Amino acid sequence: MTNYQDYRREYEANGLRRADLKSDPFAQFADWLNDAEVACPLDATSMTLATADADGRPTARMVLLKSFDKQGMVWYSDNRSEKGQQLVQNPQAALLFYWQTLERQVRITGKVEVLSEDIIEAYFHSRPRGSQISAAISPQSQIVANRAELEQSVADLESQMTDKPIPRPASWIGYCLQPDSFEFWQGRPSRLHDRFRYQLLDNGWHIDRLAP
Repeated sequence: MTNYQDYRREYEANGLRRADLKSDPFAQFADWLNDAEVACPLDATSMTLATADADGRPTARMVLLKSFDKQGMVWYSDNRSEKGQQLVQNPQAALLFYWQTLERQVRITGKVEVLSEDIIEAYFHSRPRGSQISAAISPQSQIVANRAELEQSVADLESQMTDKPIPRPASWIGYCLQPDSFEFWQGRPSRLHDRFRYQLLDNGWHIDRLAP
């Protein structure tokens, strides 16, 4: 067995205090995301999406945040995928943002709902044409014989739809996670990290410091 016990790094950030936090977690998230766009622009909106099936068996994968507001955090996918099928069975999920350069993480949990058709349609047709074609031909997460099969499907659709808009597959939809908790994590020296959790209660958002 390969031993990784000696693999370690030190966290050198200045830290996070209760006085630094905004009362609104969406505003706090916006500030951190803005910092991430400067520090790591290629990956600032990358997030781990964790879902679970009806039996509680979890899976996780990387997706991209496409927008957010006080209604929640939005991404797009195919509902035939594993994550899509799990969200039908269990419409709860968790998101994780990790910005290594900033030594920061944000964890978000909540209920997931499907976006309206007009929002989904508008976003689909705002994507690069190649991305639209890939979404249109891909039976996401299903078994395919080889890459050549996918590439042939792309070529066929390109030929059929020359100078025409690409139709959005009905299975390609958008999701919105409506947060009920946020956790902001700031790495600190000697693993004495700063962690603050926002929980949505009847009277609004409540903030607690958590032990590292």
